[in-house]
Amino acid sequence: MVLMDKTTRRHRWDTKFSPYAYVTPYFLIFGVFGLFPLLYTIWVSLQHRNLLDEGGAYLVWFDNYATLFADPYFWNSMGNTLSLWMLTTVPQILFALGIAALLNRKVRTRTLFRMGVILPNITSVAAVTIIFAQLFGRDFGLVNWVLDLFGAGQIDWQAGTATSHIAIAVMVVWRWTGYHALIFLASMQAISPSLYEAATLDGASGWQQFWRITVPLLRPQIIFTTIIATTGNMRLLAEPLLFNPGAAAATGGSDRQFQTAALYLYEQGFTKYDFGYSSAIAVVLAIATIIVAGFGYLVTKRIQTD
Repeated sequence: MVLMDKTTRRHRWDTKFSPYAYVTPYFLIFGVFGLFPLLYTIWVSLQHRNLLDEGGAYLVWFDNYATLFADPYFWNSMGNTLSLWMLTTVPQILFALGIAALLNRKVRTRTLFRMGVILPNITSVAAVTIIFAQLFGRDFGLVNWVLDLFGAGQIDWQAGTATSHIAIAVMVVWRWTGYHALIFLASMQAISPSLYEAATLDGASGWQQFWRITVPLLRPQIIFTTIIATTGNMRLLAEPLLFNPGAAAATGGSDRQFQTAALYLYEQGFTKYDFGYSSAIAVVLAIATIIVAGFGYLVTKRIQTD
């Protein structure tokens, strides 16, 4: 009887406390590598902390934020960030949907094509950016050579705001479209074929089936990929940094025409060593990313509902 009571008590304790033991490692890792850096960044953003100053760090409270909101370079970088977000997120989702629909058909060597679409994503971002920078080169770039064949003339892709944004957007879209396409493809394969058979009997074309059946059933995945793409595209750093390598790489061009907010953070923190100011940029950028991601979620949900 005593042994049974002990066994029952252990089972009760196991049922009550074991779920907390299972999730504790996650919260410990998140606390050390997620929550603590976030809180510490907020704390540093309230200080004047420049490694070049001999006086050390001291509290200035919200002075960094006041300076930041009056900084034209910061607003320029935010404008570039939003522009690149629009030029990268929307094409990524649309191209990914189209590629996934093609890969979902019964074609020869489709497994090879499915493996191929993920290759750009596993390629080093530095290698991708350097290669694309050569492709978009002003004098000897392949893109300008093709344009010159059609009489369009040569374009200095790095010099202009619009042209540099297009070039960087092409890099990002090329690298991440396959990743989103595989997510859509996996979801498409879970759709019951009977839905398409019924639509075919009703006289629906392939295009109508895609927009009336496939896309609505992919709504959760479209929302997920939109949020993932937004969070990634709002903090672009490597692509604009390596697109114009050299001493002025951190400024994003001679006129800061493609300097993103993340690149401006890099300039302030790792070239001017002003970690208080760069931490304030990081906090504002994180808040802006949440707002833009929420906006993208609402727009995607509204379009899907309509």
